[in-house]
Amino acid sequence: MSKQRIAIIGGGITGVSAAYYLQKEIQQNGTEAELTLYEAGEKLGGKIETDYTDGFVIEQGPDSVLARKTSVMELAKEVGMGDEDFVYSKTGSFILHKSKLYPMPGGAILGIPTQWGPFLKTKLISPAGKLRAGADLILPRTSDGDEDQSLGVFFKKRLGNEVVERLIEPLLSGVYAGDLDQLSLQATFPQFKQVEKKHRSLIVGMKSTTARGQSQGKSQTPKPKGMFLNFRNGLQSFIDQVESKLDPSTIIKGVALQSLQKVNGKYELTFSDGTKDVVDHVVLTTPHHITYSFLKNYQFAQWLNEIPATSVATVAMAFPEKAIKQDIDGSGFVVSKESGYSITACTWTHKKWEHSTPDGKVLLRGYVGRAGDEDIVFKSDEEILAAVLKDLSHIMELEGEPDFYKIRRWKQAMPQYIVGHKERLQKFKSSLTEELPNVHVTGASFEGIGVPDCINQGKKVAENISEDLKR
Repeated sequence: MSKQRIAIIGGGITGVSAAYYLQKEIQQNGTEAELTLYEAGEKLGGKIETDYTDGFVIEQGPDSVLARKTSVMELAKEVGMGDEDFVYSKTGSFILHKSKLYPMPGGAILGIPTQWGPFLKTKLISPAGKLRAGADLILPRTSDGDEDQSLGVFFKKRLGNEVVERLIEPLLSGVYAGDLDQLSLQATFPQFKQVEKKHRSLIVGMKSTTARGQSQGKSQTPKPKGMFLNFRNGLQSFIDQVESKLDPSTIIKGVALQSLQKVNGKYELTFSDGTKDVVDHVVLTTPHHITYSFLKNYQFAQWLNEIPATSVATVAMAFPEKAIKQDIDGSGFVVSKESGYSITACTWTHKKWEHSTPDGKVLLRGYVGRAGDEDIVFKSDEEILAAVLKDLSHIMELEGEPDFYKIRRWKQAMPQYIVGHKERLQKFKSSLTEELPNVHVTGASFEGIGVPDCINQGKKVAENISEDLKR
């Protein structure tokens, strides 16, 4: 049997993970196969991008991962990173509503109250809003079947408009930069539907789930040291460490895939530098609109061109410590839509991540862009900076101009899993397998946009290909 050849297209976290786990499977099983990882840019990591300027460690893409999602730590330890490399965020956060910062109510899970004391005490929600949220305890299920619905419809039915608009929407907008009335419950947080199905009340179900998790945690794995995890030298150091474990001869940077053609049961790949490669298996980890350009001749791939995506930008600003006139104990804030600001969130990075900022300095990171409000992302750097500083001056006592700033635009970077996403994805993958066997499409556009989700997807496709190679 001839040696099987595998091409992974895209060196973001999904592609890097797929390459690592495939290489591992091939080496462990002694499989007759070889792989090549192609990346259009000059570095691996995709949206993971860390800037190192004047002693600062500045994340220009994601700035952390959820510590409870273990795939990042598992991979990091596997490639030789240890406890000394991990850093955790511990400080609390705020919600900006109108022009006031409100502490996040204690015990709230994505805005869902699990402790009555903090929820009843918060001034963010009016008495009427709290009463409406309490109706969750007696209301029937939003539906009896498993049909999909939007996050907005689901949460508003359970907890009322006010809790959604002032608590849940700002938090989830920070994750998806999307419209809750369009985002799919099944594709984003199916566990909430399962909680409702089992307990009827979302509040009762989440309290029960939290209590059970705490009880199990005492006898099993230790509790994470914080909610969010990063690395002492930034997320890029994690990518670099994984890359160091890959055979360098299998990585080709600076060339972009131009076309994919099925030829005699194999796949001919043509690249931007004019080179060609003929392979048995292809893993496409590129964003959906890029993947569509490779598959546009197939009718079933039209769905890829219809997935909406939001453009966002991050604005990192370094100041001397004295520029902050009012010190606030927290890691930052998210902004409710009703507030009328350009920014959607701001991280007090020097508070959230001690490793990020030299002594005597302050690092703030603002975010702009969300579904239906993306124009600012395409303005000049000067206009974006001015808008962010104007907003911050209304919220916190900030004096002077930044020592320097870094703006990173991420165009069409946030795929929107709208209602019906999972069903359309299943149909797409079924047709893909039938018409283009051994072509795999995966990544942030499909089954989770977070770093841990992408690692899981890369690992899964590696395992699937490995099983095929054994046959």
